[in-house]
Amino acid sequence: MLEVTGLKVSYGGINAVKGIDFRVGPGELVTLIGANGAGKTTTLKTLAGLLRPAAGRICYDGREIHAAPSYQLVRLGLALVPEGRGVFSRLSVEENLALGAYCRNDRAGVGADRERVYGLFPRLAERRGQLAGTLSGGEQQMLAIGRALMSRPRLLLLDEPSMGLAPIMVTRIFETIRTIAAEGVTLLLVEQNARLALEISDRGYVMESGAIALAGNAAALLNNPQVRHAYLGE
Repeated sequence: MLEVTGLKVSYGGINAVKGIDFRVGPGELVTLIGANGAGKTTTLKTLAGLLRPAAGRICYDGREIHAAPSYQLVRLGLALVPEGRGVFSRLSVEENLALGAYCRNDRAGVGADRERVYGLFPRLAERRGQLAGTLSGGEQQMLAIGRALMSRPRLLLLDEPSMGLAPIMVTRIFETIRTIAAEGVTLLLVEQNARLALEISDRGYVMESGAIALAGNAAALLNNPQVRHAYLGE
């Protein structure tokens, strides 16, 4: 589904990503873990077309996309749930979801997908007329994920979905991510909570200072002494 080769990204004189290689197979849930400043968010932004790579190839579903604009990538089935949620605060829950489907004209399908989002996140259904800016942090994260799902993504990029959330809300968000993966959506997850991320993932990559330091099966990484010491506090 996704193959990244020799990806380099620079901005403001900083080499944020230094020639990384990784892949995500169809139907996989793959996670990128690492400390703050490792280059994880920069990588996702580049995949989503928000940043331009200095070098390297990004191949999605058999086509090179490193020069494609973001709106075109959404039409191709690639969607990003950004760090910090990025909801439209002055629009209602329902209006935010409608914007997630802006590139679609199948009204019946859009309606069905909206109900699917409300099924995944019943709290959003209860607040469908409420302004997004008045929602709690956890509810805004639900909305950001729901808005991305409205584009019917085949590859969903999730950037720090647990950031700033209460533990009970983190559990609910991760349960939903697992459900979305089980439905066949391919996911690439960036997450600072390394334990939670690896527990639900198929494979993982560890980023350090803009490079891939470790890669492998998620269970193996979870039991790797280096990972346990650096990221699990053990």
